[in-house]
Amino acid sequence: MKNLFLIIALIFCTSTLVAQDVEPGVERKGFVIGIGVGVGTISMANSNDEVPFDEGQGGLSLPNLKLGWMVHDRLAILAAFPGMVYEHEGIDRSFEAFVPSVQYWLNDQWWINGGFGLAMDVPAFYEFDALDDADWNFGCALALSAGYEFVQRKNFTIDFQTKLHLGRVYWDNDEYRDAAVFTVGVGFNWY
Repeated sequence: MKNLFLIIALIFCTSTLVAQDVEPGVERKGFVIGIGVGVGTISMANSNDEVPFDEGQGGLSLPNLKLGWMVHDRLAILAAFPGMVYEHEGIDRSFEAFVPSVQYWLNDQWWINGGFGLAMDVPAFYEFDALDDADWNFGCALALSAGYEFVQRKNFTIDFQTKLHLGRVYWDNDEYRDAAVFTVGVGFNWY
């Protein structure tokens, strides 16, 4: 946990140093790629009472990716990939989503993003031993986010962002797991 706080402090200190020389006038056009890292909380609940899992957990928010295309200088059509790692029965799992979304800049620095797509409850990407034997569950997801670009260069921005990711995944026997994920973090974006 101490390492996590050290990493976050390092990211914010580095971002603050970079932000001191802000040059407005980012040119948003063409292909968009964004990578984010953050921390947050996840709360889950199962449909059956035999496997209660309604505790909240805090942790690292991975992966947070977005890929897409700028329609014009304030509107992008994206494929967003929000996610968060959590622990269940001694194994790290990831509650993720593939969400086609729309991102709109309210002004030169503030943006909002939202979409609806596929929820996934899968083993964390680094749990190699669990990848073959673990459950892979799918369902529906809703993702909403907002951000503020505090560093802007011609084709690059760094932003503070917050995300709300809601989802429901299903098992074979009509049981399901609901999850709500709230995260804050830093995003790095190229246009």
